[in-house]
Amino acid sequence: MARRATKQVKEPTLESRLWAAADVLRNAVEAAEYKHIVLNLFFLRFASEKFEEQRRKLIAEGKERYVEIKEFYTKDNVFFVPDGEPYSARWSKIKANAKQSDIAIRIDKALEMLEAENPELVGALPSGYFVRLELETSKLGSLVDEIGNITLPDDEQDIIGRVYEYYLTQFALKEGKGKGEFYTPKTIVKLIVEMIEPFSGKVYDPCCGSGGMFVQSVDFVSHHQGTSRDISIYGQEYTATTYRLAKMNLAIRGISANLGAAPRNTFSADQHKDLKADFIMANPPFNQKKWRAENELVDDPRWDGYEVPPTSNANYGWILHIASKLSQDGVAGFLLANGALSESGTEQLIRKQLIENDLVEAIAILPRNLFYTTDISVTLWILNRNKKARFYRTPGGEMRRLRDRTGQVLFLDLRQRGVPFEKKYVELSDAERAEIVGTYHAWQSPNWETEYEDVPEYCYSASKDEIASKDYTLVPSRYIEFASQDEAVDYDERMRELQGELADVLKQEEETRAQVLKVFEELGYGIEL
Repeated sequence: MARRATKQVKEPTLESRLWAAADVLRNAVEAAEYKHIVLNLFFLRFASEKFEEQRRKLIAEGKERYVEIKEFYTKDNVFFVPDGEPYSARWSKIKANAKQSDIAIRIDKALEMLEAENPELVGALPSGYFVRLELETSKLGSLVDEIGNITLPDDEQDIIGRVYEYYLTQFALKEGKGKGEFYTPKTIVKLIVEMIEPFSGKVYDPCCGSGGMFVQSVDFVSHHQGTSRDISIYGQEYTATTYRLAKMNLAIRGISANLGAAPRNTFSADQHKDLKADFIMANPPFNQKKWRAENELVDDPRWDGYEVPPTSNANYGWILHIASKLSQDGVAGFLLANGALSESGTEQLIRKQLIENDLVEAIAILPRNLFYTTDISVTLWILNRNKKARFYRTPGGEMRRLRDRTGQVLFLDLRQRGVPFEKKYVELSDAERAEIVGTYHAWQSPNWETEYEDVPEYCYSASKDEIASKDYTLVPSRYIEFASQDEAVDYDERMRELQGELADVLKQEEETRAQVLKVFEELGYGIEL
């Protein structure tokens, strides 16, 4: 008799288990809270498991008498997880009491104890959060069970970022970027890091979100024979929950960072006033309105030599803030909405000043649908304080020679790049990212593996005089050669005009519909249009 084949049971993915955890919370709290609830519980579990692993290691080495001494954990970048009665920060005890009526208090106490024993976690963990949620004991207990049963992936060091990214993917459209919590896709962070190469020195992000730029910077350095000691990290974040998340995200990886004493507004309460950074990476809020009062920050030293950025849009406030923080050889890579490339009025005057001061090095317009919170195409700006010829050494010992690019700007049009990602999004593939990075470095360096050349519909190196002749617009399509494009037409601007016209038509249609309904109501007819 033939033996029946054993059906292999597929191990549930981390994402499917996270969805099961979300199901537990459904209708109990706002979707926007899911990631914070789950992340804090994951953090407790992760910290406990690393603690227990170190504890077993000490016992195996015959150091059992040291298993409750904090220094034997912190010396290896392991959080000391305290134990006590009636409360404990250790996951095994939290899980054992998951069905108790005081489980919310136990979790809050565990977070409080963990923070008290580990100075790097001060300000990273919430206080009294789970009690304030007022979740039913059964739901919170079930969530603890769900998280306790999830098999952590091999790359567990990235667990915080991965959980955060997953929930943002699922619920970003409900939250919107306006709430201040947004996530820069890893593919774009990697592109920025690989282009500006933060090998050593001070790295700064003025709106650091969950700290993803820093994580990728450290990863980049370690992959190029360097160490995290080669860079010093500085950041600032306005939203309290995101500030805590950034501290948690960095602490769990053993990355030291100065994120300021508390969450603060970068414009009105700059916590790094004297900082001059070697590398700046940022994804500021797009088109931020009313970012300062009409008479506020008018004489701010960050605008010295420039027009004062208008209150109607913070884009050029962010550009000038970033420019003011660059060291003598500093380089910055940051994202902005495309409108900043061609805005008129005060913005145009500031843009002219930036170009005349030779700060703008490269402009890359990115594909649409890269972000969870918006489907628009955005622009990567690269500013460079020193575009002159010089040498520098990489952590691997390679001497890199840079050619003199004074008075020149590299334009890249990447709108046709990207591969499908999670159905409605796109991301840059590894091969595409390597091509883009290679083009930029070939433009910079005469001893790169390939020589730079302008490529129609992809890249073009423009002189300052060319840019001045086009009224200082930085729209790439005004410079890059297109086979069937009328150079006199700014297609990006024309698209915005058409979108505006369509919005006007839809508004007029809605107003007409309302008027018709009003007439029928006055005549006593019940009608729906």
